[in-house]
Amino acid sequence: MKNFLDNYFDDISAISQLIDKSKIEKVVNAIYKLKKKSGRLFFLGVGGSAANASHAVNDFRKLCDVDACSPLDNVSELTARTNDEGWDRVFIDYLKVCKLNKNDAIFILSVGGGSKSKNVSVNIIKALEYAKKNKVISMGIVGIDNGFTAKNADIVIKVPNINPLYITPYSESFQSVILHSIVSHEKLQIKSTKW
Repeated sequence: MKNFLDNYFDDISAISQLIDKSKIEKVVNAIYKLKKKSGRLFFLGVGGSAANASHAVNDFRKLCDVDACSPLDNVSELTARTNDEGWDRVFIDYLKVCKLNKNDAIFILSVGGGSKSKNVSVNIIKALEYAKKNKVISMGIVGIDNGFTAKNADIVIKVPNINPLYITPYSESFQSVILHSIVSHEKLQIKSTKW
């Protein structure tokens, strides 16, 4: 009889086989074009996805020379905006100050991708709506295929949901795996890692 860890890692293996790699390739091509036109890549996420967003900024800047940033990396501004304007507006107000434009892109990392009806991740929803209004490409990695990001972003990589008990850990883990595949792609990586 298999134990918890055997089942967990069997799921990880199955997810790896089921990921739509053509979507990852589309993201690589979009970021390659963004870099060629000196656009900026804005990473957005909450919870564990916020940590992955911060990690992504580092890798894209350091390994790929992509001008990446995230409002999550400035704790003072993030908390001041949360206090003064509300959590729902932290991403959109940051993007407005940055003068988000058609040369840029936003990249959403989220388990659910936001839901208006459930009032969840409204800050992500507002950022996506703002990007659409300004003709800015939007990309994402999500674990739910009926959330706002999955339905509205231009390119969405869905982490296959093979076990509903572990949507969050699998989604957040594969955000990192997928992002590492993107920054390691021959079209984007220009600097080698130390190891």
